[in-house]
Amino acid sequence: MKTIALIAHDGKKAEMVSFILQHKKYLTDLKFVATGTTGSHMENAGLDVEKLLSGPIGGDAQIASRLATKQLDMVIFFRDPLSKHPHEPDVQMLMRLCDVHNIPLATNPATAELCIRSFS
Repeated sequence: MKTIALIAHDGKKAEMVSFILQHKKYLTDLKFVATGTTGSHMENAGLDVEKLLSGPIGGDAQIASRLATKQLDMVIFFRDPLSKHPHEPDVQMLMRLCDVHNIPLATNPATAELCIRSFS
């Protein structure tokens, strides 16, 4: 079973939930893992997700660990490019590890849709 990591900056969490709900037909045979707050939003929408720590307190590092050990098949990370984020080094680390390990990384809905359609 393929596993997708879900991460969203605060201003993008509602967009992430909406995106996942709109594309459920492509996601039925996939497992989700998410940083804590994003995962809570997913659970509140009735979605099954494995929640890790909140991003700034270690969730990004937990996702990075799974990237490095090839436990993830894709990362969907809806970033808010117009806001400052105190844990930006963690974000850069995740993006770098996706490149190092050749893991698809979608940072916006258009790219995420292309990626998930390729999984079905």
